[in-house]
Amino acid sequence: MMGRRGPAPKPTALRVLHGDRKDRINTDEPTPDEGDLVAPDWLSEQALAVWEALADDLIAKGVLTPWDAEAYANYCDAVARRRDAAERVALEGAVIEHPVFNKNGDLTGHRLGKNPWLLALDAADAQVQRYGARFGLTPSDRAQLKIAPSANPAGAERLLS
Repeated sequence: MMGRRGPAPKPTALRVLHGDRKDRINTDEPTPDEGDLVAPDWLSEQALAVWEALADDLIAKGVLTPWDAEAYANYCDAVARRRDAAERVALEGAVIEHPVFNKNGDLTGHRLGKNPWLLALDAADAQVQRYGARFGLTPSDRAQLKIAPSANPAGAERLLS
């Protein structure tokens, strides 16, 4: 079975704002109840710091709900792993010396090669981008979100001043 093709479907609230045809709007879409949003126990200290830095604001804007806890936790974890990998690359460099061994397992020299931490950095960066987009955490993704005026009092006025 193949995955879905094309862009992700527009959120229902966005379809209503855009004036889409009524038969294209899901009037039975489930909505999460308001409730406590608690960081999962498995988050590292660094990931928990990311959670605490953004969660209250995202909740206030209506972007983060209890149903989103796992996806948001994955974002926080990816940010922490990305920061760790970036620090390691900064310390060791993007190109490092790799040992070269002969068939007997004796060290015969060194060769220059890509730092393996770059792979971890790239993977974590992709996850940060993917999960961050779900919560409007990049300027282009944020431009596509619409929130109620009461949740964003400064809104466009802040940009125009």
